[in-house]
Amino acid sequence: MIILGIESSCDETGIALYDQEQGLLAHALHSQIDMHAEYGGVVPELASRDHVRRTLPLIQRVLDEAKLTLADIGGIAYTQGPGLAGALLVGTSIAESLAFTLNVPTVGVHHLEGHLLAPLLEANPPAFPFVALLVSGGHTQLMRVGGIGDYTLLGDTLDDAAGEAFDKTAKLLGLSYPGGPAVSRLADLGTPGRFKLPRPMLNSGDLNFSFSGLKTAVLTLVNDHSDADGILDEQTKADIALEFQEAVTEVLTAKCMAALRETGLDQLVVSGGVGANRQLREKLNRATKRRLCHVHYPRLEFCTDNGAMIAFAGAMRMQHETAGDHGFSVRPRWDLASLQRPAASA
Repeated sequence: MIILGIESSCDETGIALYDQEQGLLAHALHSQIDMHAEYGGVVPELASRDHVRRTLPLIQRVLDEAKLTLADIGGIAYTQGPGLAGALLVGTSIAESLAFTLNVPTVGVHHLEGHLLAPLLEANPPAFPFVALLVSGGHTQLMRVGGIGDYTLLGDTLDDAAGEAFDKTAKLLGLSYPGGPAVSRLADLGTPGRFKLPRPMLNSGDLNFSFSGLKTAVLTLVNDHSDADGILDEQTKADIALEFQEAVTEVLTAKCMAALRETGLDQLVVSGGVGANRQLREKLNRATKRRLCHVHYPRLEFCTDNGAMIAFAGAMRMQHETAGDHGFSVRPRWDLASLQRPAASA
């Protein structure tokens, strides 16, 4: 069966076609970064309106790329939550309306489950069970993944997530939106060792995270090294960006290794936007190699929000779940650990 996947949880419209026998057939993505950059962050109303404009043309694009028609679609998966309520409603209503017209089943997918399972789209996917680091938007979590729907929370952020800390640090340094890539690019020009920032909860004895204090420490550095007009020179900005990135990636790496030790597992999955960070990947590659463990990442284009991960997660669930009546609701707040395993794999 061919599954159409629709992702519209925030500021990217992602569409994909996944065949349960042949794998990923086609995918397309429209990012709203340029539109939101003027405002320094996502404007929910603008995001929703852009999803309305983009979703149907993108569906036609992936159908054309796969040389298929609407009649070939056997089911539709869409992001039901978490995310921006208005943006979720756009994708959900289009999915359910189209499914009703085509008389095909639907499944609402948890956005983070999509990220969690994205590495399974790769040529050498991890086998269950594994430890997963989810670093997506406002989420920084460590999970034990025993199978589809079998998720145990090991550690969570107590305040700011890593991605939020990147975005807030970018604003403090006067960088453009989105903050994460901007900070990483600037960090490449930094001087190692000039500054020393704290490593929050590095030795807390648990698997939780906290990055709010790190943001405050960056603010202190910015204030201390700005001139009388409040201007920070470019090299100092780069040096702060480098040390900030070092602090975040060091904590993330240490917590991942602790999770592997505590669970006794030897496979780590890293998903979400921050998972594309080169410095984080280099640290995790070295650390897992020392422990004789394996680390898996989705390809870079699937680290950020995308339709392929939703189509795949939907395909996994649609094998076992019963279709609804095409009524729908969205879940802007939705705990990943509350998901249930499909009946056939329980």
